[in-house]
Amino acid sequence: MVVSETPASDPTRLSQRQVWILTLASAVVTANAYYIHPIIARVAEDFQVSSSTIGLVPALNQLALALGIFLLLPLGDRYSNRTLTAIFVAGQFISIAVMTFAFDFRLFLIGSTALGFVTIAPYLLPTYASKRVDPGELGKVTAILTTGIIAGILSARAGAGVIAEYFGWRTVYYVATGLMFVVAVVLPFSMDRREQVTANEDGASYGQLIYSMIPMIGRFPEIIASGAIQGLNFGIFISIWLGLGLHLTSPEMGYGVDVVGYLALFAIVNLVTTPRLGAWADRIGARKARLYVAILQLIGVSLFFVFGYNLWLLIVPILITNIFGPVIDVTGRMTFLNEPPDVRTRLMTIYIVFMFVGGGRASWAGTSAYDIWGWSGNAILALAMSTTVLVLCLLSQRWFGESRPQ
Repeated sequence: MVVSETPASDPTRLSQRQVWILTLASAVVTANAYYIHPIIARVAEDFQVSSSTIGLVPALNQLALALGIFLLLPLGDRYSNRTLTAIFVAGQFISIAVMTFAFDFRLFLIGSTALGFVTIAPYLLPTYASKRVDPGELGKVTAILTTGIIAGILSARAGAGVIAEYFGWRTVYYVATGLMFVVAVVLPFSMDRREQVTANEDGASYGQLIYSMIPMIGRFPEIIASGAIQGLNFGIFISIWLGLGLHLTSPEMGYGVDVVGYLALFAIVNLVTTPRLGAWADRIGARKARLYVAILQLIGVSLFFVFGYNLWLLIVPILITNIFGPVIDVTGRMTFLNEPPDVRTRLMTIYIVFMFVGGGRASWAGTSAYDIWGWSGNAILALAMSTTVLVLCLLSQRWFGESRPQ
């Protein structure tokens, strides 16, 4: 049993029903950023904009998310997680509704950017849950919530392609808007209204909380290396999949957007491989494991250039990058999650900001490369980023040594 079956006996503990509501909500609010991946060509065609211009949609969404995490996530240390979550999911509902009914590209872009800025709930809900489960069950509950996030990404990328192929791309956002409305109504009522907000013992203001992350860089310089590696790693993932969405649906290849969605389903393999490779990283050390995995990912990324014009051969690099890409993220987090508990949240914030800044920049760079040089340009960009990841992993191991036991 993960959590109490009888919350009435202890109203501060989450019931199994509440855990699954939080998990489903995590899936829905996370999915919003990924619907665009398989349908990007259809959206560009409808708005009559170029590949590089449509690339601004995921790019500004990711950059706004990085800014939102930096500015809004620290509010969770000062205000009720329930209240903040209610505000942010309502903001997501309004933003995605704007995207759904926008018939002008600029309005669609504004809605997507605003959506990114308020997508904070996936990072608040684990904190909320951690206060309401027994310490011995925290890992299980965290894993369930993480499964929700992964399920949201998978279902968004696969489902959007299939729905758009048969019912049009706007139907994807009609469904997303409906789901967000349900979450905005149900989630706040499923969260504990009796939440106690503890003021900062040191009396730190909001501005001081934000500023306190800056000295973290000086005290823990490796967070810059780990953040940069993950920013590039996430950038590879974003640029490749946006490129595939444009490439496979082009007249040259002639596939429907549903095919892009079907290919996205191969990401399910990391649900099996990532935990096992994470355990392997525990045994040999995070930095050494990250270096080995970066080598294997570079091999996989190089195959996108070679196999890019054969759908069946494309499955090979897709599988390789889906197996090893997430492990670079896992090992990156391992390099700082053994630091003192009072600094982990701020280090994680810095790390995530790097990640989404990298994803935002790569979104525009990848679609621009495709606009100018086609699939070859997109594949070469990914190869350059993967090579840089490998170099940084090698330097990180030399500069910072092996990880302490986790």
